Amino acid sequence: MSGDPVVEELLDVTVTVNGVPRHARVPARRLLSDFLRHDLGLTGTHVGCEHGVCGACTVLLDGRPARACLVFAVTAQAHTVTTVEGLGTREAMGPVQRAFAECHGLQCGFCTPGFLTTITAYLEENPHPTQDEAREAISGNLCRCTGYQNIVKSVLRAAELREAAGDGTGAGS
Repeated sequence: MSGDPVVEELLDVTVTVNGVPRHARVPARRLLSDFLRHDLGLTGTHVGCEHGVCGACTVLLDGRPARACLVFAVTAQAHTVTTVEGLGTREAMGPVQRAFAECHGLQCGFCTPGFLTTITAYLEENPHPTQDEAREAISGNLCRCTGYQNIVKSVLRAAELREAAGDGTGAGS
């Protein structure tokens, strides 16, 4: 019997992702990043280092930044996840997305989803950052293409867009 394949038990997982309840049956060891990308088809969450160091996989878990490569999907059961897809669309970008476009805060784009989610959560807690505070806020996310200057500018511009909107969303400004 040692040659028989091991069948891994599948568990039901229901998570509200970008405002929509989503369900899948997954192995207990399925990472949230893989659940989002492979089970739900939300490929905006990128997987870089798979050790929680680079920040490319950052999503918002109940509004707080979380490394999706370090969270099991089953632990997100009954929680709310916001991915980069939930921050806005090409036609109606959120303030952080708009700021990145305006300030050229990206190059290859691989790290961008993690920056966008991280900055979105940061600006909820600190809506008026200084340049040094903005730099500190992004220090947990790695980018191999930029010198971070335009990313810092993007944080500051996103704060301006949010303030101009008056409602914290940046819509209509």
